[in-house]
Amino acid sequence: MVLEQFYLGCLAHASYLIGDESTRRAVVVDPQRDVARYLEFADAHGLTISDVFLTHFHADFVAGHLELRDRTGATIRLGRTAKAEYAFVPMGTGDRLELGSVSIEVLETPGHTPESISLLVFDLTESRSPGPGLRSREPQAVLTGDTLFVGDVGRPDLRAALGWSATDLGGMLYDSLHERLLPLPDSTIVMPAHGAGSLCGKAISKELTSTIGEQRRSNYALQPMDKAAFLEIVTADQPDAPPYFTYDAILNTRERPTLDEALSRELTPMDLDAVLAAARNNVQLLDTRDTAMFGPAHLAGSVNIGLGGQYATWAGTILERDVPIVLIADPGAEAESALRLGRIGFDHVTGFLAGGLAAASHRPDLIWSTERLSPERASEQLREGKAVAIDVRAPAERAKKSIANTLHIPLNHLEERIGEIPDDKALLVFCAGGYRSSMAASLLQRHGFKDVGEIAGGITAWEAAGLPTSHA
Repeated sequence: MVLEQFYLGCLAHASYLIGDESTRRAVVVDPQRDVARYLEFADAHGLTISDVFLTHFHADFVAGHLELRDRTGATIRLGRTAKAEYAFVPMGTGDRLELGSVSIEVLETPGHTPESISLLVFDLTESRSPGPGLRSREPQAVLTGDTLFVGDVGRPDLRAALGWSATDLGGMLYDSLHERLLPLPDSTIVMPAHGAGSLCGKAISKELTSTIGEQRRSNYALQPMDKAAFLEIVTADQPDAPPYFTYDAILNTRERPTLDEALSRELTPMDLDAVLAAARNNVQLLDTRDTAMFGPAHLAGSVNIGLGGQYATWAGTILERDVPIVLIADPGAEAESALRLGRIGFDHVTGFLAGGLAAASHRPDLIWSTERLSPERASEQLREGKAVAIDVRAPAERAKKSIANTLHIPLNHLEERIGEIPDDKALLVFCAGGYRSSMAASLLQRHGFKDVGEIAGGITAWEAAGLPTSHA
């Protein structure tokens, strides 16, 4: 048996390839949209990808099931209750896909979404003795999708826009965990679809695998409690879901252009005049350079979302999905910038500034900057009343520690609350380390605020400088 995990850090997304060396068949589970890594791995191991499973209709990325179907002829397999525009094989509890010495068995585990499934993986060359009431062989692993994470469970509130209540789905999730997953042997390896940083859960561990036994002992949501208590605990304090989540969940049910088709229409090099003309027509200017490069110099009206962080998630949060995008990137990074937008279905990149920001070097009137103040200097300006500090972190972060007398507007709510921001003082934006504050500062500048700066290094640098913090 071949069982390989592929992890995509920027989306905290785990996908899997399960293969059988005797039949040379392979199955891919929950693939990302750019599928080259699976094809390369299969080729290197002499495998042919014959099938692709989606454990559910993912909300935080566009899956690569259609891409693998079109590249390899793979059969798409979904949960029995799923509805989609493309052809697929519906599979319910007890249904199996046999690969030779490897067997994959479906468990219906609704809760995170109504069509969610988990996949038991059996290596038939192993002969471990079963426990009472268990299958003739014990599973090596269970691929749990977004039903069970390491340290957490899937949130049940992401389908509200599609008519499902968190209470109804939360009840299903409780039953799925207790009736389907917890009865598995303690030794069963848990392999989820996401890791720490994903917004599909609120307390996901940095560990990428675990076991049923370990999760039974340590996962807060699997401790003994009735359904009412479970609903209360798993629905409390969930992070805000980005606006693109429902869009992606729907897109995963549709027959849509593949990523190759989408990218073939993009990446047109544009000179400065063409970019400025596009901006006058309300095209979004997205600068994907590192925050350290963006601050000192950037094109007027551009928004910074650096490739070095959770680029796609923040792009889906801040940008409009129906408004064309023009990229300003480090030369050579344009294709990656567009590809990573394509992972969340943002296929509307119309081009990029040829030569990057250097193409505007002869137009200093078009170059804006954002000053990054040391914590000591920022503290002095705040103490003298010359500036207002804006904390753009999430509420849970701010509750642990912040800077006294600051305005709190989480980044994902900044534009809708722009009217709360004073325009008679300098603005000093901060976050944990500087990634989000650069985004926030660029948004404020785009909305016409002139005196915008950042606290360099965020709250981390503030503390390191020995400056006081408060509990908000």
